[in-house]
Amino acid sequence: MTLRSESRLERLLHEGIFCVTSEVVPPRSANGAPVTEQARGLVGYADAANITDNPTASAHMSAIAAAHMVAAAGLEPTVQVTTRDRNRLGLTADLLGGWALGARNVLCLSGDPPRIGDHPDARGVFDIDVMRLIGLVAGLRDRGELLSGKTIADPPRFFVGVADVPLAPGYDIARLERKADAGADFVQTQIVFDTDAFDAWAELARGRGIPERMFVLAGVAVPRGPRSAQYMREHLPGVVVPDRLMDRLEEAGPDEAEAEGVRATVEVVAKLKTTPGIAGIHVMGLGRMEPVRRVIEASGLLPRPVAVSSVAG
Repeated sequence: MTLRSESRLERLLHEGIFCVTSEVVPPRSANGAPVTEQARGLVGYADAANITDNPTASAHMSAIAAAHMVAAAGLEPTVQVTTRDRNRLGLTADLLGGWALGARNVLCLSGDPPRIGDHPDARGVFDIDVMRLIGLVAGLRDRGELLSGKTIADPPRFFVGVADVPLAPGYDIARLERKADAGADFVQTQIVFDTDAFDAWAELARGRGIPERMFVLAGVAVPRGPRSAQYMREHLPGVVVPDRLMDRLEEAGPDEAEAEGVRATVEVVAKLKTTPGIAGIHVMGLGRMEPVRRVIEASGLLPRPVAVSSVAG
């Protein structure tokens, strides 16, 4: 892999540093203070932060606006962009605006279906699919080219990311390979609790040459208790919660369940750090910032490094 963007996160990954990303969730309000508060809480802990785009298909503050606040707080934003809410004109406009406001990474997503959100009667746009969205971002980066074939001046040079759900039933790694073919540079996976099952996927990915084509960041999150873990097991596609983890959280009791969840997550991170082909972790807060910081601290991932290499022309 060669440097293709103007992303600090990409430079760190190319230097062989085990990277840490996390996320900032824009509020369901017009008050930007929660965005700034979350971002400041991650400065020094994460190398970049995803800005979620109407998560769970529910209306939130614009991810593009929030990316500017995150950048102003001193943290590199990874703006999430879904094909659910915009046609190709809107997607292009947000990519150009996001770059101008400080985003240097983008995560290309289809988006959760509108029926599960707070506007179940909303129509999904899906003018283009996620593969063409990846192609749009990569075409702008590599050739300054729009989907129409026209070229523009001063195009954005994003580090292009995608999501993957490797432990989902019926999983087909060929879809991830097609995302790499379309121009993706990195992938963030669904939350990992079952490291044995994830090991098997990582071996498959290595056999298909995935780590040589894109950086793999494994998703992790702290279960706050047995109810939280049960919810993820039942409602989040591809999240495998082993019975042994459920038992640990039950035995910890209500006062110690979150602390036990932190310890379990630290154990997962320790295993991921030694897994060949895994370039870093993506730590999801599930609405709480403090467990994210505790996991990063206890995993020996502080202080975060400074990128020293330069971007290729």
